[in-house]
Amino acid sequence: MKELSLNILDVAENSVKAGASLTEILITEEGNKLTLQIKDNGCGMSEEVVKSVVDPFYTTRTTRKVGLGVPLLKLAAEQTEGSFSVESKTDEEFPEEHGTVVTAVFFKDHLDFTPLGDVVSSIVTLIQGHPDTDFYFSHTNEGNKAELDTRQLREVLGDVPLNSYEVIKWTEDYLREQYQGFNL
Repeated sequence: MKELSLNILDVAENSVKAGASLTEILITEEGNKLTLQIKDNGCGMSEEVVKSVVDPFYTTRTTRKVGLGVPLLKLAAEQTEGSFSVESKTDEEFPEEHGTVVTAVFFKDHLDFTPLGDVVSSIVTLIQGHPDTDFYFSHTNEGNKAELDTRQLREVLGDVPLNSYEVIKWTEDYLREQYQGFNL
């Protein structure tokens, strides 16, 4: 993928498909290191499936025989001398604390670093496409922070759907305003 924001979209979509009611998307930049972590409280994966998700010829999809999202994210991280991991607990084995955590570490000064891209559009797309799922987003960079929690939006909005035009437009403007102080 040409931008990490598309990987975020792909992995978060997997979280929604796994039945997550909350997906956390955390981006932390410290010096030349960028850490992307996507956590969910979905049904989780067995150890066998966790080992398979980095294989491009493994997918749970029935419409095609390959799944490239996670393998491409792993490759993007490792090409920068970074790292990649997937940890998961199934709801069957851990009924109180199940879910999946995908962590990718990148070194931004590496020649092969994939640009972050339009993260705001990815977050807005997730909310628009899955208005009944909660998302917590946080991006810290050199003392700046962009943050959005749909649970807080729900408290304020009551019955107004998160994917209504006004809410989506406000969400996009709110996030873009927070990014104005960033040195991207």
